[in-house]
Amino acid sequence: MEANQKINPSPGAEISILPGDQILPPQTVKISLVIPVYNEADSLDLLHQALHQALDGLALGWEVVYVDDGSMDGSLTVLEQLAEDDPSHVCVVELRRNFGQTAAIAAGIDHAVGDIIVLMDADLQNDPADIPMLLDKLNQGYDVVSGWRVDRKDPFLTRKLPSRMANSLISWVTGVHLRDYGCTLKAYRREVLTGFRLYGEMHRFIPAYAGWVGAKIVEVPVNHHPRRFGKTKYGLERTIKVILDLFTVKFLFSYANKPIYLFGGTGVLLFFGSMFLLAFILIRKLWLGESLVRSPLLQMSTMLFILGFQSILLGLIAELLVRTYHESQAKPTYTVRKTINHRQLTT
Repeated sequence: MEANQKINPSPGAEISILPGDQILPPQTVKISLVIPVYNEADSLDLLHQALHQALDGLALGWEVVYVDDGSMDGSLTVLEQLAEDDPSHVCVVELRRNFGQTAAIAAGIDHAVGDIIVLMDADLQNDPADIPMLLDKLNQGYDVVSGWRVDRKDPFLTRKLPSRMANSLISWVTGVHLRDYGCTLKAYRREVLTGFRLYGEMHRFIPAYAGWVGAKIVEVPVNHHPRRFGKTKYGLERTIKVILDLFTVKFLFSYANKPIYLFGGTGVLLFFGSMFLLAFILIRKLWLGESLVRSPLLQMSTMLFILGFQSILLGLIAELLVRTYHESQAKPTYTVRKTINHRQLTT
């Protein structure tokens, strides 16, 4: 190991490689960009150049935290070279395997030191030139600035249409109305990102979490470019995951502290429903002389309804158990192999 490098322990990591005399002190870093990377080797050099062009003129200390989420195309090699060439701005977090975008974002936030956290993708579809505009909006008193891809460069049927439906559903359920929850390019004040952990595909719901704690949120149009390299990692199945996660989000914020309102209320509704069906069957039996006991349709529909509802409720209980498991033992949803140029905040 070179003389200007040292090995320090880092939470969740085996080693932390720090070329210390070349790294900006964490107190001087005001803006942290968190960028999850999964098989984006061809995009990274161009992305980093664009970040310099967008941020060097701001006269603010900034860093970019690249999180390699188990890439298999040489992305990590490119990131290590960027860290060596630009240690004053680049921090690399290597995860042990592919944990998914949400876990990668959580790892990036945990390793970032800036007062402002900016999230964006590594595929060059988000435009780094939009970052100063997001920062200007934060300076106007907002806590969250969310990008809106007005002219989105994606296929309509497989990307745009499902996204619009999901955005409408999320806005309706959460009460935080955004036209583009799926746009990764967003800027946050650090304080609105504390107090919760990210699971599943929950990163898209961060504005909803922030809105529920009183954050001021604004949505601004941003540029969106066609993908230049590789192919998208997401398909229609992601919409199903979003809907399932939406159940969890609604439960956690509406019923996590008073689950009896949901479970008890559901039990009352099912009780009255069963009483109504029993009365209906008795009336038809006594007045019309009809026997519905032999028909399988009533039993089948009732059983499917109850089983479906029980499945949702059991899923919500499982979500709580998972959170209890992780948070009671302070277990993150990712494991880090190593970090490069990580600035450690002191408390």
